[in-house]
Amino acid sequence: MEISKDLIRGHTDTIILNILNQGDSYGYQVSKSIRQLSDQQYELNEATLYTAFRRLEKLGDIESYWGDETQGARRKYYRITSQGQQHLATALDEWRFAKKVISNLISGRIEL
Repeated sequence: MEISKDLIRGHTDTIILNILNQGDSYGYQVSKSIRQLSDQQYELNEATLYTAFRRLEKLGDIESYWGDETQGARRKYYRITSQGQQHLATALDEWRFAKKVISNLISGRIEL
């Protein structure tokens, strides 16, 4: 079974903020974390990931900086800001509420 990208599309920012809330990271590692957390069931394409990074940075939810790699290419790292942590907390509350409502709507029964 494959998860619909439409189900996840509206939660991309929350997914990224959740990963960055666990520690600073760079694009490839965030993408890898998404695959791992979804048990290989979901992959965020590179264009969507970097578009989300730019949007979140513009909003002030994340900051970027260049790493000091001694080997290989320099990596651009991202960190969540305190504003981003607040945004994440709100998004998680909204997710929990929506999950409950949708579950009731899909599995609930109306007594007539």
